[in-house]
Amino acid sequence: MGFRIGFVPEHFSTPIHFAQKHYGLDAELVPFPSGTGHMITALRAGEIDVGIGLTEGWVAGLGKAQEAGEEDGGYRLVGTYVETPLCWAISTGADRPEIQSVDSLQGGKIGVSRIGSGSYVMGYVLADERGWLVPTAAVGTAKEQASPYSDTVVLNTFEKLRGAVNSGEADFFMWEHFTSKRYYDNGEIRKVGEIYTPWSSWKIVASTRLLSAESPQDTSRIDDLLDKLNLGIRHFNEHTEEAVQYISTQLDYSEADAREWLKTVRFPERTQGVDPQVVDSTVEILCKAGVLAVGGGVNAPAMIEKTR
Repeated sequence: MGFRIGFVPEHFSTPIHFAQKHYGLDAELVPFPSGTGHMITALRAGEIDVGIGLTEGWVAGLGKAQEAGEEDGGYRLVGTYVETPLCWAISTGADRPEIQSVDSLQGGKIGVSRIGSGSYVMGYVLADERGWLVPTAAVGTAKEQASPYSDTVVLNTFEKLRGAVNSGEADFFMWEHFTSKRYYDNGEIRKVGEIYTPWSSWKIVASTRLLSAESPQDTSRIDDLLDKLNLGIRHFNEHTEEAVQYISTQLDYSEADAREWLKTVRFPERTQGVDPQVVDSTVEILCKAGVLAVGGGVNAPAMIEKTR
């Protein structure tokens, strides 16, 4: 029986589709349009076996579990899916004249898909970059970090996030640039800025149930899964027209945007393993941004099952 793989049904998922279509990837692909935070919940509940999602979401989830004294965060990092950083577009409502720049968002209401998701974590990275964070000394410990926003509105889906910035329920949200662009082009939302992740953007995780010493056959199946993804990525790189066709007909993108995105993304030749330095630097930035606590018991090496 194949794995249940959680993935985000966006343009980045194209090599996964190719691995299944052309190379016999034996898996049930389970879409999570609400993103990495939702996949963490599903992994811990035993609803999926593997997740392909955003670096910051996975690392924040494991860091929070370690801070809470949980030995098993429910999953560990086994592979690297995208080498390039992610461009997060910062969006507000179409008719919000009071919001003209990123600086006008300080102290505003941020919309996020879930607490702990990439859209949540990047709100703190943005605040850190802009100098909006209250120094932790002023509020005691890092765990008591004052939020740079007046409210964090959890909205689950991209569609609800777009609705919330137009209704005024939220002032802004962050989502991947090309996924947002169609809604700039049709006038539904407006772009006020963008921010890049300071790390390579996508990682592959496996449930700790699969990684337990009692099931070596599951470990070899994970290796086989990663090999199939390597083939899907190679196919993606060698068949760009097929990729554009798939993205522009099966997913929510125009052909022009699909071509433009292809110029910006780089997948690894080998998905196996994670660079410990990437995880270390992600933890460091998440601590600086107040997502994780400095000295809160976060153990970056323990997050990694397979190193590069």
